[in-house]
Amino acid sequence: MSAFAQTPGKIVLKNDSGQSIPDTLLFKLQKAQAAIIEINASNQRGYGSAEVRADLTDIRNDIAPIKADLRFPHKTIDPKTLVSYNLILNNSEEKLLNWQKSLSKVSNDLQRMSKEVVELSSDTLLSVSTNDTTGKQLYTGQLIDTKLKLQAAGKANSASLDTVSRLLAAVSAVYLDVTGLEANISERLEASGKSIVGKESPYIWDAPQVSRQESVGTLLASSYAGQQKILGYFLSSSWENRILLLIFGAFFFLWVYFNFQKADKLTARGNMSMPEFVYLNRNPVIPAMVVLLNVAPLFEPDAPSPYIELIQFLSVAVITILFRRKLSPDQYRYWLYIVILYLAIVVAGAAVHEALFMRLFLITINAVSLYIGFRLIIQIKKARIAGKFVRPVVIIYELLNAAAILLNMFGRVSLAKIYSLAAIVGLTQIIGLAVFIQVFSNALELQIKVSACTKGFFSRISINKTRVSFRRALSVVSVLLWLLVFLINLSIAGGVFEFIHQVLVKRHSFGSVTFTLGNVLFFAMILFVSHLLQKHIGIVFGEKSVTFSDHVEHKGSKLTLLRLLVAVIGILLAVTASGIPLDKLTVVLGALSVGIGLGMQNIVNNFVSGIILIFEKPFQIGDFVELADKKGKIQDIGIRASKMLTQQGSEVIIPNGDLISNRFTNWTINSAWVQSEILFKVVMASDLNVVYKIIDDAILSSENVIKQQDKEIFINSISADAVELRILIWVESIYVEADFKSQLFSKLISEFNKAQIKLV
Repeated sequence: MSAFAQTPGKIVLKNDSGQSIPDTLLFKLQKAQAAIIEINASNQRGYGSAEVRADLTDIRNDIAPIKADLRFPHKTIDPKTLVSYNLILNNSEEKLLNWQKSLSKVSNDLQRMSKEVVELSSDTLLSVSTNDTTGKQLYTGQLIDTKLKLQAAGKANSASLDTVSRLLAAVSAVYLDVTGLEANISERLEASGKSIVGKESPYIWDAPQVSRQESVGTLLASSYAGQQKILGYFLSSSWENRILLLIFGAFFFLWVYFNFQKADKLTARGNMSMPEFVYLNRNPVIPAMVVLLNVAPLFEPDAPSPYIELIQFLSVAVITILFRRKLSPDQYRYWLYIVILYLAIVVAGAAVHEALFMRLFLITINAVSLYIGFRLIIQIKKARIAGKFVRPVVIIYELLNAAAILLNMFGRVSLAKIYSLAAIVGLTQIIGLAVFIQVFSNALELQIKVSACTKGFFSRISINKTRVSFRRALSVVSVLLWLLVFLINLSIAGGVFEFIHQVLVKRHSFGSVTFTLGNVLFFAMILFVSHLLQKHIGIVFGEKSVTFSDHVEHKGSKLTLLRLLVAVIGILLAVTASGIPLDKLTVVLGALSVGIGLGMQNIVNNFVSGIILIFEKPFQIGDFVELADKKGKIQDIGIRASKMLTQQGSEVIIPNGDLISNRFTNWTINSAWVQSEILFKVVMASDLNVVYKIIDDAILSSENVIKQQDKEIFINSISADAVELRILIWVESIYVEADFKSQLFSKLISEFNKAQIKLV
């Protein structure tokens, strides 16, 4: 630290910071105090070393069995277990990398603070001596206190730095172990992919009587311990998705439970009749569990195979309970056969080895599975289970069992076990999914019944279309669930997903535009969803289908504006998701403008006309209008075209441009009143006073006549033998004009005949 000393005529720069002025001393004291506060605050907050140390111990415990299982290079480990091991190691690696980053940052901060403490401690300005100036002696107490605090902070900082450094070294050591195990697993997976289709055991006619490997008990114990470790790790390390799954299951239970409560009240009042359901009841615990267990793979698609197998086992148990009272004894017995086969194949998958007896045991199970599969087709037809997807799965089930027998005979035991398990799990799962579809369909049917009786949401939509759409959506979800579990059981889910990912993210070029198939898929999906949303959004706001009746109900065009807004937002989001740069988009817009100039004038004209109709409102939904030779009720105002429902029941689509450019009549813009005109001729010799009296009486006795409006009767024309009369009458609604005329003519004919007045 340098200081300035003033002498007559010049300034001399001195190097001893101890002779500095008090202002500089105060600055140094403040800097030292800030360093002490930072170190103490950091020590109080801690560096998370205790948590990291505890979690690091957990990781060591997690990878210890894996390390023990992989220490024998010639030991055969099935691919599903290796994939599950890899999942544990990947999660551990991610944690270790995060710890390395955070601990490295903490170590750098501690080193910086340690260096700062050393510099401040060695600064002579903060030292106390007998040669100090009078100004510096005033700060002696503060200097001594600061010196002591700096020494204490330095010791604490050094201890923290030592702790963090040791912990960082331990994390790095475990990280090296994890990466080494991952490399080992990758090599084994690559080798298993090559050897699994190759001959790994002798042909069955050359198979040894006793296995050269471990005993059946040892294999079962080893398999159970490994699966338990994998499952326990997965359940403890990921729980957020299972919370969502439980919320979904609880929501389904409450939805069905309260709908049954409402239905019972409506049935007691005689407002509805309770429908009969196959699998649904007033206490829907079992149906809710069926739904919960069947949708579980969607919530955790990256779950290891032991978790999927556990979910499937629970699903089989729940469906067995459900089937006990729903199926006939014959059908239930066949289901129990399938359950027994399922348990036998699960045990065989863990216990079967190269010995002849165990391989024959697996072949026997496969043969019985083939027989059960043939008989199952007949039972599907009798049971109330949807066979649309079950039959193809049964065929796949038969093919996999036949393939397992052949593979087992020719020494491909591991592949035979994989095929056997995939077959039985696929069969039980598709039956569970068929029940899942039936349960959800029953729940929807109950909601429709309750909603229709209480004038709710489902009273405003087409129920038949809703049923069909809902079952189609459930079928799609069920197929996806089955494929997901099937791929996991075949141990190819990771490879398939990786392939799909690579296909979707691979960049393609079209001229100067670069895109990916994933962008194109998102583009199409967003457009499709926005189209469905703008098409059906009216239902949310209480929109009902327009019917041709005498009830006049005007609807505003704000809903059409909302549809337009949804469509525009959908297009913008789709363009954003497509990844097309804005400069490229201008080229597309330029090409579009050329297309508009050449052949899209009508489309743009109708689109702009739709916007004009929305704001000018020359008519509303529900108005009765007349355009050219068509009369009818406006059913919908669309973005490009509007719909008219005619009196004959036909639906006419009118381009919006025609509604703007052509002349049309709106009969109900303010009210539905209409002035009806009637023309007829009587012979010249008729007494007109009698004719007028008959007309007056007939009109007064008619319904739907507006009494406040006077009728008008005119002599329209005269000929040699007849007088033409013209009658103008105001009718309440244009919808009843035809009925009114029919009734009036009937009365006039009757009265004219009585008065002997002849019509011409």
